[in-house]
Amino acid sequence: MLTGKQKRFLRAQAHHLTPIFQIGKGGTNEQLVRHIEEAIEKRELIKLSVLNNCLDDAKDIAQEVAEASGCELVQVIGKTIVLYKESKDHKTIELP
Repeated sequence: MLTGKQKRFLRAQAHHLTPIFQIGKGGTNEQLVRHIEEAIEKRELIKLSVLNNCLDDAKDIAQEVAEASGCELVQVIGKTIVLYKESKDHKTIELP
């Protein structure tokens, strides 16, 4: 569980990132979750974007993806989701 200070730090780190996954009208599935798990192991901090044609709410999708992939939900702003998970092999981010 992240503290407020840690989330603020991660939001600042994620500001310059571009979303690497897009969630469309198909919503989430096991394949998307598997790709997110692989990407987050390498990067630790990723952004996802929810497209306009997606019928589900971005906050619901964020909760679902975070639980399925074992990540911490840092932020949902508009249709952008920021996720964090500490990497085992590629640790680059030192939390305050």
